Amino acid sequence: MTENNRKNVSREKMIIEMKKITLSELNENVNVIKNISKNLSDTIIRASEMIIGTYQTGGKIILIGNGGSAGDVQHIAAEFVGRFKLERRSLLAIALTTNTSILTALANDYGYENVFSRQLDSLANDKDILIAITTSGNSLNILKAVEEVKLRNIKVIGMTGRTGGKLKNMVDILINVPSDNTPRIQEGHITIGHIICYLVERNLFDDVA
Repeated sequence: MTENNRKNVSREKMIIEMKKITLSELNENVNVIKNISKNLSDTIIRASEMIIGTYQTGGKIILIGNGGSAGDVQHIAAEFVGRFKLERRSLLAIALTTNTSILTALANDYGYENVFSRQLDSLANDKDILIAITTSGNSLNILKAVEEVKLRNIKVIGMTGRTGGKLKNMVDILINVPSDNTPRIQEGHITIGHIICYLVERNLFDDVA
């Protein structure tokens, strides 16, 4: 067998393996989304109703998360502040993951577990809602942030996966994606976030729907 033939055979095997992995990943995602549809639609609606009520009474949405979940909270905040599908006025939403000077100062001076709770101390009031995203439900800085806002009677929507972790017993509404696989949980979170954004828009701005 020539060198070129060996390379072609090797590439064919690689393509077959890549196809197998791709289909497996996509099918797993589809199954998670189906389970969300079956088990979480009412919970998503309740969370949306809570957010609608908060905006109607002059409150804001504050969002927190780490790593991929930090990207998700920034994404969701952008949909509220900008727009999702409708041309409408901006809705106040703040992701506490974007100011590197604040994050690094607080991590350095107070410890990383306090990077969100310290910000909430200055920003949150009892008209607001905190959306806390953690795939495990056990991120210490998320738990401390939730403890901080519950002292102020601020409502919390928790978005988790796996067992829901410690967070599941601390929040007003738990949206627990039915998966143990972090990427699938994160994909579920952003899908749910998009649905919530659309439900909020449609109900607050039905005149432009």
